[in-house]
Amino acid sequence: MAIDRDILDAVKELDEHDLRRLQILTRAQLERSGALEGSHEPRVSMRQQMVRCGKQGCTRCPHGPYWYAYWTENGRRRSRYVGRLLDEDSLS
Repeated sequence: MAIDRDILDAVKELDEHDLRRLQILTRAQLERSGALEGSHEPRVSMRQQMVRCGKQGCTRCPHGPYWYAYWTENGRRRSRYVGRLLDEDSLS
């Protein structure tokens, strides 16, 4: 299946932060499908989290849910905010 030209053009316009988010998402999907099995890349797990904003008087806390990616790198647990890009069905 060919990738739509509009998608390719949109990817070319992404900044570094959004490209890293896209990389995390694609890596997670490839791991889930088994395409990266045996890869030396770190295993990425995706989780939804509710987040407190910390603003005094906020009556809507916690906010979210927001997606976060987690992996281990050099013995340390790392995480990266992914956003509201996914729904639970796309991660199954």
